[in-house]
Amino acid sequence: MINNFGVGIDIINIKKFQKKSFQENERFYRKIFTDEEIDYCLKFKEPYQHFAGKFAIKEATIKSITRKIDFSNIITYHNKKKPNVKILDKNFNFKVSVSHDGEYAIAIVISEENQL
Repeated sequence: MINNFGVGIDIINIKKFQKKSFQENERFYRKIFTDEEIDYCLKFKEPYQHFAGKFAIKEATIKSITRKIDFSNIITYHNKKKPNVKILDKNFNFKVSVSHDGEYAIAIVISEENQL
């Protein structure tokens, strides 16, 4: 078995999401995020830093793998308060870190592709 590793990083200005309120741009959000991701972000007083963080995770995931993939195939979630990501292709394992500070959210993803 051969393992291929990749690294992706993304940073985004949280204001990009603050300027597009969920209530006025729901269609935009539903193209990028799953219902569960939207529910997770909207439960916070400041949901846009969480939307930005999840967006950064998805972008970093895309950058970490060699295959073309759509946002809709990338699912972010939290397990014991730690960010995680999965894609529909089960041949990948991921390590994820996300942070918010001031106006920015940043994420880094390390991917491992298991090939037979």
